[in-house]
Amino acid sequence: MSYDVAIVGMGAAGLQAAISSSRKKARTVVLGRPEDSALYGAEVENYFGVPRTSGKELLRTGMEQAESFGAELRQEDVIEMSKSEGGFKLLSDMGTEIEAKALIVASGIMRKKLNIPGEKELFGKGVSYCASCDCNFYKGKPVAVIGAGSEAAVSAELMTHYASKVYWVAAELDASEGLREKALKAGAELVSSPPKEIGGDDKVSRLTLEDGSELEVNGVFIELGARSTTDMAMDLGVMPTPEGEIKVDKDFSAGVEGVYACGDITGKPWQVAKAAGEGGVAGERAAKYARGL
Repeated sequence: MSYDVAIVGMGAAGLQAAISSSRKKARTVVLGRPEDSALYGAEVENYFGVPRTSGKELLRTGMEQAESFGAELRQEDVIEMSKSEGGFKLLSDMGTEIEAKALIVASGIMRKKLNIPGEKELFGKGVSYCASCDCNFYKGKPVAVIGAGSEAAVSAELMTHYASKVYWVAAELDASEGLREKALKAGAELVSSPPKEIGGDDKVSRLTLEDGSELEVNGVFIELGARSTTDMAMDLGVMPTPEGEIKVDKDFSAGVEGVYACGDITGKPWQVAKAAGEGGVAGERAAKYARGL
């Protein structure tokens, strides 16, 4: 199947790119699964013009919008990307072969996980991978920040401005001395026992540690860094940063002709407003490139 623009990723960035691309009369296909988006399990209250809503609802609406403008949505994962004469070839896990003149990588990032009981079940119900995204939901509530590095230190300090109590859970600290002192001076309490289980019925209510103790918390922020999903893009000549991000120019070109990137994969902040804004520009530019405008 042949298209003008192929988009990898069905999150906020990918769907907005599809809306913009389709409105420019480019034949557009989006591949991915909305439930893989970081937005899927989130609650959103800081997106312009939209009252507090669920990420799932935003994605549902975005999918309907993209289809209304003519984009084709295929809930399949891309497993191969390569260059071809006149564009690019994609292969999905369902065996679908896609050819496109322009390619947009909006696959987001995969947060590093603890892989402990309760983490998956309570994601979006008190478990978060982004303190700066969800801090406002925990005003006056006790929380735990898990992680040893600089990202965890920054998040622990940030949460002291919102939460009633901040436990910084880290067996050994890798954060710089300056960031460490800043978090502790702000009031974060260091807990050295590793996490064992996140508990709660409909939402997080406790964090059980390896030493058998329990922390009564309403939020658990897992700040272990992020692992990028850019491996396949390297086959196209796109080279990610050591942090796994794709650097782009003002047109969101990824440095290879015909390849664009947008959303979380281009770096922080991991916010729906940033993702949608970047997707809008990337979709428009990719459509113009594909149609030779």
